[in-house]
Amino acid sequence: MIDAALPAHHIRPAHGWLNDPNGVCRIDGTWHVFFQYNPAEPRHGNIHWGHATSEDLVHWSEQPVALAPTPGGLDAVGCWSGSMTLDEGVPTACYTAVATTPAASVGLTARSDDGLRTFRAAAAASTGPWGAGSTAPWAAGNGKPVAGSPEPDHDGPAPETRDPFVVTVDGHRYVIEGFGQPGPDASGDRRHLAQVVVLDATDLSNWKPLGTLLRVDDPVAARVAPADIWECPNLVRVDGQWVLLVSLWRRDGGDSDLAGVAWLVGDLEIVDTVPRFIPRDGGTVDAGPAFYAPQVAQVGQRAVLWGWSWELGRDGAWLDEHGWSGVITTARELHLRDGRLVAEPVPELDAATGAALDPSWSALDHPWVRVRAQGPAVLRCSEVDGGLDHLELPAGAQVLIDGSLVEVFVDGVPATTRIYPTATSRWSLEGPGTVTELR
Repeated sequence: MIDAALPAHHIRPAHGWLNDPNGVCRIDGTWHVFFQYNPAEPRHGNIHWGHATSEDLVHWSEQPVALAPTPGGLDAVGCWSGSMTLDEGVPTACYTAVATTPAASVGLTARSDDGLRTFRAAAAASTGPWGAGSTAPWAAGNGKPVAGSPEPDHDGPAPETRDPFVVTVDGHRYVIEGFGQPGPDASGDRRHLAQVVVLDATDLSNWKPLGTLLRVDDPVAARVAPADIWECPNLVRVDGQWVLLVSLWRRDGGDSDLAGVAWLVGDLEIVDTVPRFIPRDGGTVDAGPAFYAPQVAQVGQRAVLWGWSWELGRDGAWLDEHGWSGVITTARELHLRDGRLVAEPVPELDAATGAALDPSWSALDHPWVRVRAQGPAVLRCSEVDGGLDHLELPAGAQVLIDGSLVEVFVDGVPATTRIYPTATSRWSLEGPGTVTELR
């Protein structure tokens, strides 16, 4: 039976759990997107790296699993988020390995000698919550961190470091990682929690801690990116300027709150051998309720982004019935416009344009479409499986629909949400505009 809610034309295995895109890159003319993946069930756990490839950024082919947990190893609990780089021409994954808990994670590398089909794990590049070649920076001895490590800001849960992202600055290779503590102090003070830390990665087998790239008490960061932990940092060049992306992890009572993704544009300075990011301005990467943990591929002058869209309002019974959770968004090209970061679907999507459709169409027969509003309009879905059933669109809005994945773009500002059609649902555009099938 066809599942009308399943996004069938995006990166999304037919079964299992999916979250963060990882290791996004273009090598030898092929685009690669790896992703957090639990093939066993539609819940977070037992995290592998799934793998998809494309020649055109639009049509994707699923590949065999690239990384899997090693029983009894440093990544026994999961191969968590990370990035891809070339090390003397060899594709090398740098990722967070979790043996027990996130607070005890380490940085691992894995190399591929066969064109990214299989990976061979290497030794730990960083051992401890932060810093290469160091054991537990907060532990033992006099209880002080190793040189260059950020100080814990309050008692409570152990600091956590994650999501290595490789960046080259003036020919020198660094790894940046998200850092923080999972909860404010007794006063609720978050000013000194989230940070992006930076390590020397000249030798990918031995990351050396250097210090802090940026912390949340910076005035611009405090305004646009308040968080307990900054996850999935990306430091990339967009239209010749440095842009930092951070995903905002906050403690909400006893639960975690994935509170969106911030961008900051600014200058990168080298101070006493340590890169420092000085932001000038910032904002929100995606205005929707179902977007997190993006990663950017820097290919020449292009900056191409993918994000994770989770399921909205779906309980365990729904997940078990459908057997899947999470999808990777449409590839988006980043630019700076009047000092702000904007994102649009990659232009390669235009080549996938098919036939024009009537303003009312079957969700099952036409699951992948593009809607353009030529004036104020309403996009509506009948007989939804609970949750949101319509969107109000301003003139000029562009909407991409694939199953339950709905991506809205208005003047370069994306908003990712979810609307869940059933086999009998019909979409309709109420107001001036066009609907075209994608293929």
